[in-house]
Amino acid sequence: MVDGVLSHLGRLGAGLLVTVELTAASFAGAMVLGTLLAIMRIVPVPLLRLCAAIYVQFMRNTPLLVLLVLFVFGLPEIGILYDLFWTVTTAMAMYGAALVAETIRSGIRTVPPGEAEAARALGMTTARSLRHVILPRAFRSMVQPLGNIFIAIALSSSLAAAVGVTELTGETDLINLEFADAGPTFLVSTALYLILTLSIGFVTGLLEKKVAIGR
Repeated sequence: MVDGVLSHLGRLGAGLLVTVELTAASFAGAMVLGTLLAIMRIVPVPLLRLCAAIYVQFMRNTPLLVLLVLFVFGLPEIGILYDLFWTVTTAMAMYGAALVAETIRSGIRTVPPGEAEAARALGMTTARSLRHVILPRAFRSMVQPLGNIFIAIALSSSLAAAVGVTELTGETDLINLEFADAGPTFLVSTALYLILTLSIGFVTGLLEKKVAIGR
């Protein structure tokens, strides 16, 4: 049994690498889009606030697997074709952006209103006050929640196997189909996911302590 698992470590490692790449790219995209959505939800422009709210509610109430299927199999039907990895990354980033947006919006609410008023009194525009005053202060309360979203995206990346991406779960399933070695192989796969999520949690904890010291 041990020899069988050891012989598959190279393939599992390759699958883990794809999982890490997929997770990192999806989270980065979610951060960019989520920040934009959070800003849209707080600016005094009703149409922007409505559009962002609809987007967030739609994504939060749509299963990620459904979204992946729509992107992977639906986009080619309307003539949109591009790499499977980036198709899945886009879907996961758009899904995660809704979670990031709500986290950032909650973080912004922790900033005392007086700081925004002081920024306006100094002649700062809304964009400048967000960039230089509100978001940096809000980030201190968002580190742990954003870390949790990062972990959630890492675990959710296993759904990519259902649409053909050979990440860790997909590679594990292929090994099982070829060698009928489900138990040990999936145990190793589980351990690799655990190492990945614990690593994210560890880095998040360090970052949270660092920003806490800077308060």
